[in-house]
Amino acid sequence: MEDKTAPTTPQTREEILASSLTAREAEVMHYQINIDNYTLAFEEINKLPPDERLELASFSEQLHTLYASEKLEQKKAKIMLAVIKKQVG
Repeated sequence: MEDKTAPTTPQTREEILASSLTAREAEVMHYQINIDNYTLAFEEINKLPPDERLELASFSEQLHTLYASEKLEQKKAKIMLAVIKKQVG
């Protein structure tokens, strides 16, 4: 007996594109959440006294690397999102 509650896999081009559109929108949003988190972390670190900022220098460098990576990956995701939107609309 077939399970009617199980999600169906997109079959048509339109279904696949619609699913891809939702996934890309979520991907862009997740990158933005990380970018916002890193930005707020920079602000918190900059509020600290100089000696504490110095202690966190390597952590701050890691955040800068992650921030740059998230920005780049978000740009890529936005390009793919635009491509999918052109095919859906």
